[in-house]
Amino acid sequence: MSPHDPGLRHCRRMFLRGLTVQARIGIHDFERTGPQRLILDIDVYVDLVAHTPQADDIAEVVDYDFVRDLVHKRIAHGHIMLQETLCDDILDEVMAHPGVRAAQVSTRKPDVYPDCEAVGVQAFRMKE
Repeated sequence: MSPHDPGLRHCRRMFLRGLTVQARIGIHDFERTGPQRLILDIDVYVDLVAHTPQADDIAEVVDYDFVRDLVHKRIAHGHIMLQETLCDDILDEVMAHPGVRAAQVSTRKPDVYPDCEAVGVQAFRMKE
């Protein structure tokens, strides 16, 4: 499955780009001394039929505040060893929302190596 799956053709994609947080994450000694910059990109696919507003009211759509809030709550839990763990945890929470059909989460650490822009992971999941 991917974001280009035909099963998503009747979905709206909402997204958060460049959500930047200070997170305690990593396996290296230098990453355990304090928080570091972590950047997330999150795509959430919702069914157009069920979530197209008729009255221009936030209650009619999936509000992306819940995504931002769950990222901050997960980061607040304490040190995370792997980006894969964080990515999967966020994806699990997003997918638990009844209005979400599919989601993609990517995390990247831009300050780990001086010779590359960032290191990161990405995961995609879709409900049957």
